[in-house]
Amino acid sequence: MKQFSMGLTVVLALVLVGCGADGDAERVRGVTDTEIRFGGAHDLSGVFAAVSNPALNGANLRFREVNEAGGIHGRTIRYIVEDHGYQVPRAAQAANKLVTRDEIFGKLLTLGTPHNLAAFPIMDRHDVPSLFPLTPARPMLETGDFSRRFSLSQSYYHNVSNGIDWLMEQGGIERVCVMYIPSDFGEEMHQAARDAAERHEGLELVSATSHRPDETNFSGTLSRKRSNNCDLIVLGLAVRATVSVASSVRDMNWDGVELLASTAAFHSAVSSAPGRATEGMWAASAGPDIQTLRDRPESLAFIEAYREAYGNGPDAMAQTGYSIAYALTRALELAGPDLTVDALVEALESLDYIDPISGVHVRMSADDHILLGDTWITQVENGLWETRVVIEQ
Repeated sequence: MKQFSMGLTVVLALVLVGCGADGDAERVRGVTDTEIRFGGAHDLSGVFAAVSNPALNGANLRFREVNEAGGIHGRTIRYIVEDHGYQVPRAAQAANKLVTRDEIFGKLLTLGTPHNLAAFPIMDRHDVPSLFPLTPARPMLETGDFSRRFSLSQSYYHNVSNGIDWLMEQGGIERVCVMYIPSDFGEEMHQAARDAAERHEGLELVSATSHRPDETNFSGTLSRKRSNNCDLIVLGLAVRATVSVASSVRDMNWDGVELLASTAAFHSAVSSAPGRATEGMWAASAGPDIQTLRDRPESLAFIEAYREAYGNGPDAMAQTGYSIAYALTRALELAGPDLTVDALVEALESLDYIDPISGVHVRMSADDHILLGDTWITQVENGLWETRVVIEQ
């Protein structure tokens, strides 16, 4: 009886060891033998839908390419998307659903600063990394566990500060004004202008106004700013509002004022606005406009593939979505078949390559979780964002 008992104990132990191994694999959230699940909360119906939709298309184009080629280490990529309509409560609900019900491996490309911040607590509790949200606001790397945070680019603050400094060097800028939405994104733009005025002798911040995200009538505000003799207006607004400001400036025949936007307005809907309303506008962004890269075979192939898939040409946001997905799939290959969050983090931190679509140098490390580190100063010319200078990290 004793021998039978010992034998049964050995058999049970072996069974438990086997179950434990399978259980460990199953406990890698969002990873099965056949797929890797990622999720994102986007603005598909609100004021930044013109940013989310093309970025989502670009990412899905890359994932489709990978999946049709057999996936990564035998696993296809599944990208689950929720619409928050640029409303923070809906973003929090979406995060809860993606993390607890869909059990995603990582949260990818989610748009909006407060929308991402609202999701961080539940993500951190379940060890879900934040992967290249569509907001380079400073809190994306400064809030919570840095090892689980990866940013698309340098912050709005950093890039816009570089933009103001560069325009100052060109001369003629003495009085700066700001128009911004009351969010973390808008506040960074406001702070960049305030700090620039303190940093530069001869530069004064003379007016700063806060606006609703859906506001589109700025004639009264701009009349007052014209009375303040603004040389430069820094715009921390949504896409449609940015175009409305430029159109109003044109209709006022206000010559001699420069408009500077951020990555949030680096979009073809801005550069190709009706009547060339935005001609001459500046942007401080993280890369070039894809439509200016047609002389590169890889860029042209992407443009044609995107048009075939979606019926229209890609813009800078579509290229951004594709490039982020490209970086992620490259890291997943490096992470190997035994995929864990730690393995993905280590792989992401080792990336160093030239992005095939944009030609931008991508490089990260354990101390640098920013995918695109340089600032591209671009200006609208004939409906395109033409590069004027690249300020290296």
